[in-house]
Amino acid sequence: MRYLVTGGAGFIGSNIVKELLSRGKVVRVLDNFSTGKRENLDEFKSNPSFELIEGDLRSYHTVRYATDGIDFVLHQGALPSVPRSINDPITTNEVNISGTLNILEASKDCRVKRVVFASSSSVYGNSETLPKVEGMAVAPLSPYALTKYAAERYCQIYFQLYRLETVCLRYFNVFGPNQDPTSQYSAVIPKFIKLIKEGKEPMIYGDGLQSRDFTYVTNNVNANILACEAEGVAGEVFNIACGEKYSLLDLLEKINVLTNNNISPNFKEGRKGEVKHSIADIEKAKSILGFKPIINFDEGLKKTIECF
Repeated sequence: MRYLVTGGAGFIGSNIVKELLSRGKVVRVLDNFSTGKRENLDEFKSNPSFELIEGDLRSYHTVRYATDGIDFVLHQGALPSVPRSINDPITTNEVNISGTLNILEASKDCRVKRVVFASSSSVYGNSETLPKVEGMAVAPLSPYALTKYAAERYCQIYFQLYRLETVCLRYFNVFGPNQDPTSQYSAVIPKFIKLIKEGKEPMIYGDGLQSRDFTYVTNNVNANILACEAEGVAGEVFNIACGEKYSLLDLLEKINVLTNNNISPNFKEGRKGEVKHSIADIEKAKSILGFKPIINFDEGLKKTIECF
């Protein structure tokens, strides 16, 4: 089987590439390195089963070239971050919606067996209903969240109209190796770890009681592979998480303990477009995909700190 991983130089994408290659698969990566890191791919360069195409999702011709001869597309490529999308909604829209449309059209033309799309829990918005269930109404609060939902609907429409098999995975706050702590748009866990290890105060926007279903990346890698292999899942959407929630204050305390520190946060005013609480119902993924969390939050946090 031949796999195309878009955004394969990124945090989640590079972890998927590593696992696929370890299973003896043939893997092609499409990445423009706008957010992905070349060093994330260095260990694969000598592998004859690995191929890199440097190019942009917004170019249909590039996407069509990358998709030729592929069996499964794992579409991780996107312009991430809620704050970034608020600052630059036009580019976010072009990459995340038009880029996904290019992937779907090329996959249809190339007779790809299945496209697995990396969506986001941000599509749920600030619904007071917890845990988040796939069938509940969505309420995106940011351009980023809206682009992810629009791309989901495109995936489902391509299955309904053209019978291109698609599966959408809604990720909940993924963390782990290869996650960049240096960008202003970095996720909270790598930022907290870096600052605490340097003896600096991490910044918390709001009261710190906002909660997340933090999910170690190995769980997401496994979900992507299951989504390629499972039968009868085309057109479906699945939550991928651990089904547990922790506040940012909980997170800070755990990192302090694991790094033998006692650093307090620097509180700032809450940011627009951010969700207050998020926890997933993962029963659908368990029962249909056969998904289950392999690594829990505490173990994943230890592994991530070790990587730093």
